[in-house]
Amino acid sequence: MARFLKAVDQSIAVFGESGSGKTVLASSFFGARQEPSFSSDCWDLVADDTSLGNRLLRNYVGMKKYATAPPPTRFAGMTYNFSVKVKGAGTAKAKNLPFDTLRLAWHDYPGEWWEESPSSEEEETDRRVEMFRSLLRSDVALLLVDGQRLLDHLGEEERYLMSLLTNFRQGLLRLKDDLLDGKGPLVEFPRIWIIALSKADLFPDWNVHSFRELVLWKANDHIDQLRATLREFVVTPEALSLGEDFMLLSSAKFELSPDGPAPVKIDVTKRVGVDLILPVASMLPLERLVQWHGKMMIPLKVLNAMADGAEAMAPVLLGKKGFGGVAKVVAVLPKAAKLPKAGPLAGMAAIPAVIAAAKMAEPHLKEINKQAQESHDCLTATLTKFKLDLDRGAADGLPIKGK
Repeated sequence: MARFLKAVDQSIAVFGESGSGKTVLASSFFGARQEPSFSSDCWDLVADDTSLGNRLLRNYVGMKKYATAPPPTRFAGMTYNFSVKVKGAGTAKAKNLPFDTLRLAWHDYPGEWWEESPSSEEEETDRRVEMFRSLLRSDVALLLVDGQRLLDHLGEEERYLMSLLTNFRQGLLRLKDDLLDGKGPLVEFPRIWIIALSKADLFPDWNVHSFRELVLWKANDHIDQLRATLREFVVTPEALSLGEDFMLLSSAKFELSPDGPAPVKIDVTKRVGVDLILPVASMLPLERLVQWHGKMMIPLKVLNAMADGAEAMAPVLLGKKGFGGVAKVVAVLPKAAKLPKAGPLAGMAAIPAVIAAAKMAEPHLKEINKQAQESHDCLTATLTKFKLDLDRGAADGLPIKGK
């Protein structure tokens, strides 16, 4: 029996109006990883809840074989718990691994709850607050802009974008008193907000820069207002970003019938950005942690909340040489003294490791990834590939990462 070591937990919150493609996105994310073409990778993606996993896989098969989109899930909030299980974790060679599983909690907040006011029943209001609290540990949130609705408002995109951002902001304000509960700003709260274009296949000529330019031109004031509202929720509000990170997402390519809205073909191999969700959830918080702490003084309790898994992941990213090869990298970086001397980043070795891992250049990453593959070190190979994929995705015009 494979020996269980320990897991590193990450989470991501996905917000979008009804019909924006959240269920299709989750189904494509999970279903594609079950394809035989991924069997040679160093890790497996497992749904912790078999029933939910089967539902997502059924949705994926329906799209792939029968051109059938998943049914809508009105008012149904979901948390999908996935585990990235590294292969070979039960062998003697893996006995010194700091962890063998990367767990991802994917929180899907019902779109209708941003578009419609809660009923007068206290129970429904409590459900919304409880659901929102479940995703407060997420470091990363995706705010979906529905590509179809953007296309429907061609030439007057500001009408849709203003409605989307205003509804979301108003929904947050309605929950604010209940979430803060008289205790003041929160320590745990999503701090990296990525504005993502869903159904990006409808805009084949766009890259992420095209999308960002449109959003900022048409709705920059409303982004500023939403950012100001989000910052009212958190301790150290300057350590929160919105309007800096953008992403293109397409779960599949839908070919629609000229006679109606039903698809005649759904090509699930034509995905955009979906394979970057794991790298974004696992690597972007590590990078942003170092970026922000190099610019501002962040309270220890906030830094510790943002640093879940950083101490465990950083030395793995540095490969077999461990901390011995870190000195050259650290020499050109902000001084390690800026990081705390207590909490999850307290170890004298971990302090420079976190900085070095976050700032590692592509040639160094490629070298470590190659060595890890040759030595069958699947954990290092997986994490370094996540970081390479995130950096390459940015170079290919899929995500834009804030500075």
